[in-house]
Amino acid sequence: MNDLVIFGREIPGNLVFTLCFLLPIIAAGNLKLFLKAGQPAWKVFVPGVNVATAMTIIGRPAWHAALFLVPGFNVYLFFRTLIELAQSFGKRSWVDYLLISVFNVFYVLNLGLAYEEEYKGPVYGTQKEPANGWAAA
Repeated sequence: MNDLVIFGREIPGNLVFTLCFLLPIIAAGNLKLFLKAGQPAWKVFVPGVNVATAMTIIGRPAWHAALFLVPGFNVYLFFRTLIELAQSFGKRSWVDYLLISVFNVFYVLNLGLAYEEEYKGPVYGTQKEPANGWAAA
């Protein structure tokens, strides 16, 4: 397969072929995920808006999407967001957290495309703290 040249950069043909195969599958999984959460389908295809919508799906304010631009903190926020997404679909075991952290694209595809997966609601900010402010021993 021939290489593709975009803006003077050479992109291998096998990478282009792989992306042409995977991108529609990933878009379909995210589309179904957004629809399960009651969000409009068009928001999947708008860069930036899709991240802000994902924040609202897990219950975070939409401006938390801008925190992904902070170097270093974005790595923590990425994994925290994935775990909160799993919790929004009722997945609360450490095995689910490990799977979504390691195989994040495929796990999100599973959440979106599996019929038995159901959106439970946003989880960010729902953890109640003890009245005295101390953690229970």
